[in-house]
Amino acid sequence: MKTLTHLLQNNRDWANQMTRLTPDFFAKLAQQQTPPYLWIGCSDSRVPATQLVGLDPGEMFVHRNVANLVTHTDFNCLSVLQYAVEVLQVKHIIVCGHYGCGGVKAALQAQRLGLIDNWLRHLQDIAEKHAAALHKTADEEQRLARLCELNVIEQTINVCQTTIVQDAWTRGQELFIHGWIYGLQDGLVRDMQVTIGSRDALWPAYQQATAAYL
Repeated sequence: MKTLTHLLQNNRDWANQMTRLTPDFFAKLAQQQTPPYLWIGCSDSRVPATQLVGLDPGEMFVHRNVANLVTHTDFNCLSVLQYAVEVLQVKHIIVCGHYGCGGVKAALQAQRLGLIDNWLRHLQDIAEKHAAALHKTADEEQRLARLCELNVIEQTINVCQTTIVQDAWTRGQELFIHGWIYGLQDGLVRDMQVTIGSRDALWPAYQQATAAYL
């Protein structure tokens, strides 16, 4: 039987290091969870949510799935969203995609991968919606980058349209939704300039963000 002893040792080394730096780190962490942020990102192993923004455990609530999609029938994502907004009272929700996303590429190229094809159908709908913008360039990599960006914008809007966020705004809860994209080649996060904090700001922000692709 193969074991993962190297990973267990890595865990012990990490825990010891954290304790050396902050002796009461785990004692405080175990008492409560009060993160100000919810991160909705891609499952890609190259995009570590807390590490790339320099946060420690306990500082960000995280949900990840293939291609960072937010669909209104995904009760896994919606449950995370509801808990983050209504129980944890996060102030910021970050939807973060990344360039070179394999899910986005598969959807753009209409690849057949199996069960996941049904999940990626949502991305194909976005590609069809923005077909004119995507076909402005003949370069495949540029089209992929554009669809990764447009996907972030669309998923940010999807978060805003959930009853969870709509109800929070109705209650007067302070809550901002941000669309970001991460570059694998340079490790930098880019703000997609689609930050929304109210119903009234929703569609003006969407129109402004998508205008760059017209």
